[in-house]
Amino acid sequence: MLLTDKYADKIYGTITCYDRMIIQGYIPGWSHAEGMTGYLKANSIRIFDFSNFSQPLTEQVRQNAQRIADENGIEIEFIRKLRAFRKDDRIQEIISKTGKTEGLIHIFSAMEQCNTYKPWHDKTTGKTFLKFDQSKCLHYYFYFIDKELGLCYLRVPTWAPFRLQFYMNGHNLLAHKLQKKDIPYRMHDNAFLEISDVETAQKLSDRINPEDLHKILDVLARRYCPVTDSLGLSYTWTVQQIECATDIMFRHPEDLAPLYDEIVRTAIFTVKPDNIATFLGQRITYNCKKEVGTNYNQRILGTRIKHHMGDVSIKMYDKFGHVLRIESTCNDIGAFRVKRQVTHRDGSSTEQKAPLKKSIYSLYQLFTIMKAANYRYLEFVSSFDDHSNGNSNLTKVTSPVMESERSYRGFNFFAERDLQVLEVISRGEYMTFGMQGKDIRQYLGDISSSAMSRIFKRLRLHGIIERVKGTYKYFPTAYGKEVIAAGLTIRNLVLIPALA
Repeated sequence: MLLTDKYADKIYGTITCYDRMIIQGYIPGWSHAEGMTGYLKANSIRIFDFSNFSQPLTEQVRQNAQRIADENGIEIEFIRKLRAFRKDDRIQEIISKTGKTEGLIHIFSAMEQCNTYKPWHDKTTGKTFLKFDQSKCLHYYFYFIDKELGLCYLRVPTWAPFRLQFYMNGHNLLAHKLQKKDIPYRMHDNAFLEISDVETAQKLSDRINPEDLHKILDVLARRYCPVTDSLGLSYTWTVQQIECATDIMFRHPEDLAPLYDEIVRTAIFTVKPDNIATFLGQRITYNCKKEVGTNYNQRILGTRIKHHMGDVSIKMYDKFGHVLRIESTCNDIGAFRVKRQVTHRDGSSTEQKAPLKKSIYSLYQLFTIMKAANYRYLEFVSSFDDHSNGNSNLTKVTSPVMESERSYRGFNFFAERDLQVLEVISRGEYMTFGMQGKDIRQYLGDISSSAMSRIFKRLRLHGIIERVKGTYKYFPTAYGKEVIAAGLTIRNLVLIPALA
């Protein structure tokens, strides 16, 4: 049983939506050195004139920023020392002073690192081309409140290839949708504390329209970075970083606090690398080079537990004491593999498993993946927040069962063989992708296939696993997951430390 069901009388409901979203815009022909080289050649521009080509565009961006600042009565604030203050805090100060609810709020400028190109002549081949390079250039941060997207910013560099960075928060987008539907809600910062119609709100959150977002981004690019318009080019938009939050909205902080403390304390010791892979829909293989681990942090706002695997992570924390938030984060959405059409070099295409495309048009599919990850984590922590049901099931699983007048003994969490079997079954890959006898045997040493069949029968009769019809594959049942989690938790965190 999920936490949301156990504590239904103590919560307003559960809502899942995108949180922090960072989208990158790039000009397709300029996004890599070879492409930029081809563009210069196609327009009869010498490679070593790359700087001369870029300089007028730089002035165009600067003049445009100054014009926008003058029209809005804003003075561009140059940040001399990076990280001297948080830009978000300064923006909130300005909003509280001016009371603005829509339009341009402020403009920052700063010298920051950027990816660019440098001319190069290869004496061996006699070819002249552009090479990737890193340098520093002036960047503008345009902070504004959009009537649909809420508080956003667009980061605009002043040097080619003019790669843009756009920030928005999915909670603000959902808030706008709720307003349009006249659904009352209570919100603080980037978290909903209460929504009158959670079911409708979730349906609105599930409806992601990349086409509309694409149109808005194109308008913003033309407004704040006029380079593409002047050259007849356009931007392509990709997902750079994204967060998806599942918020359980508690009615009172005193209901959440003790529950959250127990969950976090247990998760620190219980979550293993294979569990983390399961939450995130990944696999740990023999050649896996991704770093997998758990971090526990104490912050001014409270505590947070975070599990990470490469560029993907999932974390849990209490938000303002009212919301239990489970949040998955991804810095490279290509880490998720999905079944899609793949076009090959010879022009043919096949449907196969491949990395998720980084385009904003993957946002709907990505939401489904990240929401599922949050709920897998929720299901996991739900199994040990309240041990009463687990203890009852533990008694049941350790008792013998009868079939055809034959007794099959229960499982003993202190018997080495039984413990090995239950620990192997709880591995992340088997929870997600199922198992066969040969999968389990590799972890149990020298055991025959007939002995493995008898173990599987015991597991099945005790309701710990169930067979997929028409196959030889088994999956742990919800009851089995709860039993194993409760048994291993009590054994490892209570009895063994007490005996020691």
